[in-house]
Amino acid sequence: MPQILVARTGRDDVDWEGLATALHTLVVEKADARPEACKTQVVRGEDVAVGADTDGHALVHVTIGLLAGRSDETKAQLTEAVVDLMRAFVGPEDGYRTHVSAEVRDLDPSYRKADF
Repeated sequence: MPQILVARTGRDDVDWEGLATALHTLVVEKADARPEACKTQVVRGEDVAVGADTDGHALVHVTIGLLAGRSDETKAQLTEAVVDLMRAFVGPEDGYRTHVSAEVRDLDPSYRKADF
């Protein structure tokens, strides 16, 4: 915990590892997580459609799963900070309209982890 998923299309010009590291810093600062507990996957999708358009768009969506107990206010502050961070990392790119979004959710009570 936290489990962070960055789902993205296009935009190979972005420092995705740098974004992941910056996300860890935000989660530690805003949600009182431990740095060594942060785990991020960046997953690249190939196809995108926005409305009827299938060309000229890129999507970046960050999902952060946290153990239950954070207030809605804390989650909202973290989500806003993530969107601001993505503006800085992703920024505009010629030929693309980039859509960024984020959400923070509670991990299901069944969540378990193991390191081996």
